[in-house]
Amino acid sequence: MIRIPGLAAASVAFALAVGQPAHAADDELIKAQAGVWLLAPESGAKGCRLTFNTTPATGGYGITGADTCTTPLPALSKASAWNFADDGSLAIMDGAGQTLVRFQQEEGSPWVSESGDPTWLLPALGDVDHVPTVASLAGAWRIQRTDGKAVCDVTLTTDKDPDGTAKMSLASDCAKEIGDLKLSLWAEEGFGLVMLGSDGSSLSFDMKPDGSFQKSDEEEGEPLLLVRK
Repeated sequence: MIRIPGLAAASVAFALAVGQPAHAADDELIKAQAGVWLLAPESGAKGCRLTFNTTPATGGYGITGADTCTTPLPALSKASAWNFADDGSLAIMDGAGQTLVRFQQEEGSPWVSESGDPTWLLPALGDVDHVPTVASLAGAWRIQRTDGKAVCDVTLTTDKDPDGTAKMSLASDCAKEIGDLKLSLWAEEGFGLVMLGSDGSSLSFDMKPDGSFQKSDEEEGEPLLLVRK
């Protein structure tokens, strides 16, 4: 499971809210979810930004910025409100309270639409208006320390294993801390990228606004960057 910036806090808020009075749970969840979000097709096509407010609106809480969806995601150009459902899903509605799209989320992963073409709901990241894909990320990368010192050169490919997970390879001179992970597969999910080892190990990164990646906060050890060569 890939950790995405901003989602961990929302998941914690949801966990803390469980078992509390309904109004307390609502307050925690609504505050955690308020802010600017990117709605972007999984295909890598351009998406649009919506701002989730805490102001009451028909069906839930107000949304602004729907006009930015007119061209990339026309169905969302009528978005007027958002709210949580009893099953934990998140719905975006029009001015009459009719659901336009509904999203589900596994803990630590991005929100993804329940039906239609898969669409992510992600905390906005700088000016980024789309999510990366396996094809767009494939190529030569370098894992390095924050001072620029190289740790390991890696190659991400679009070739898949029998389960459909993309393959990757490491240079022969990688630092022991990376080489010992035996990384051989990788996957992207929203703004997250995870490298997977043959022995069950993993290394997760979160995308930055410039398109590079930083080691996820949930990972132990010193900070690392993943940059294109």
